[in-house]
Amino acid sequence: MSRLSRREEQVRRMLAGRPAPVPTGLVERAVTHGERLRRRRTVRRAAWALLMLAVIAFTVWAAAVEPWGARTTVHTTPALKVW
Repeated sequence: MSRLSRREEQVRRMLAGRPAPVPTGLVERAVTHGERLRRRRTVRRAAWALLMLAVIAFTVWAAAVEPWGARTTVHTTPALKVW
């Protein structure tokens, strides 16, 4: 008997036998897990959308105001008084 036919025979015996019992509460746990994953995915998508909107808003603001091109000189330190 070759190795392939031996495995094939094992699979046939497993499929012909009685199916394994399903644990109680499995469906409820699967539904809860699925809802949690869906909620997590929705929150992640909303966070990415909010981040993208913030980046776009900043880009539009920066293009309109051009804060890097300000020509005014700002003195942040007071003038030095001679003692």
